[in-house]
Amino acid sequence: MMLEIWLQVIVLSCGVFFTANGAFVGVNIGTDISNAPSAADIVAILRTLKITHVRLFDADAHLLSALSNTGIEVMVSVTNEEVLGIGELPSTAAAWINKNIVAYVPSTNITAISVGSEVLTSLPHAAPILVPAMNNLYKALLASNLNDRVKVSTPHAMDVISHSFPPSTATFNTTANSTIIQILQFLKNTKSFFMLNAYPYYEYENSNGIFPLEYALFQPLPPVKQIVDPNTLFHYNSMFDALVDAAYNAIAALNFSGIPITVTETGWPSLGGPKEHDATPVNAETFNSNLIRRISNDSGPPSQLSIPINTYIYELFNEDKRPGPITEKNWGLLYTNGTAVYDLGLSDSDSNSSQVFCVARPGADAGSLRSGLDWACGPGQANCDVIQQGQLCFVPDTLQNHASYAYNDYYQKKRTSGGSCDFGGSAVITSVDPSKFLIRLIAISLCIVMSTSLC
Repeated sequence: MMLEIWLQVIVLSCGVFFTANGAFVGVNIGTDISNAPSAADIVAILRTLKITHVRLFDADAHLLSALSNTGIEVMVSVTNEEVLGIGELPSTAAAWINKNIVAYVPSTNITAISVGSEVLTSLPHAAPILVPAMNNLYKALLASNLNDRVKVSTPHAMDVISHSFPPSTATFNTTANSTIIQILQFLKNTKSFFMLNAYPYYEYENSNGIFPLEYALFQPLPPVKQIVDPNTLFHYNSMFDALVDAAYNAIAALNFSGIPITVTETGWPSLGGPKEHDATPVNAETFNSNLIRRISNDSGPPSQLSIPINTYIYELFNEDKRPGPITEKNWGLLYTNGTAVYDLGLSDSDSNSSQVFCVARPGADAGSLRSGLDWACGPGQANCDVIQQGQLCFVPDTLQNHASYAYNDYYQKKRTSGGSCDFGGSAVITSVDPSKFLIRLIAISLCIVMSTSLC
């Protein structure tokens, strides 16, 4: 796919990723996708989005080469399949470091290695070899004089912590304690950080209605729904902060301190199956937009206010080849064809947050959308000229986008005289402007030869 096509999507979020004063928001880049863009195109997207930190789930040679001389900080990964060999033989660890680190630095700015993925909960039989693998990698870095530049750690799922609420009483599962203690001692000795995969989506889904959706999405809670730790009286404005604080308290319960936490994965799925009702584009946009705002505060959770929470969003692309439920394939900011799943909506400083728009409801069936579109463009008198072939807002050429444009055009014209946002149940109110989405998408393609960004 041509670079111009891929670059069409990224103006929607341009400038929303940043390095704050000590805090950053990065992205994970998965590879279980069909028709993936080239490594060079991926890097072009990262640079235009101004993404400063990325995490790879392996050590892909093409991406590592393409990231050369960009300044982007890169976290590479040892796969779960590689952990055993690296843990058993120092020579295997040395070979891995020479091939995947030494061969690329300093031109590629590799700053961290994540060893395995949630090994203690997904591969508990490999737990005894995890810390030896980390040690062998560190010693190989030391031999290459890269131990200060490249940190070694391992990501943990929230499942490694028992009873995460209230955060003040959180502890690690006793079955993992001996390995966790060794990991924490390693992190302390090497001045590294604790990697946490914290997903409010899963915690909310598994809470059986105990916590409100607003709490998981960083949205304000009414006084009667405030979340307070009864032991510390800390107020938690988001489930994200509570999960990070639970990890800090679990670390403290083992008598360790001074080890910062980096959230290596978090996000919200934009599409789910019949029983995954809260996996919607609106909720995904709300979560990630509010997450970015939260990290920009450059503060930690209530118990560690002075330690910012460096965070990686999961993920850049929808991974359509991933097995499992529908949600597993729909965590990305971009579709596999290069279009944006939703507009993060943070690049327009002059936007009116009180304004609302009428768009096609996620998951609405094609028949209802077609009927709604025909009515809006006919009796509803919406201006549908711009979504005709060859016109400004024809692309993306999907029923969902065309219906959203027509619905909103009708709603904005007729709402004051009784017009509603329903269209046979195929429409929904949102704060994300669909007309701005479509117009800016095309504008970038027209201007790509003159400018690398419209931000």
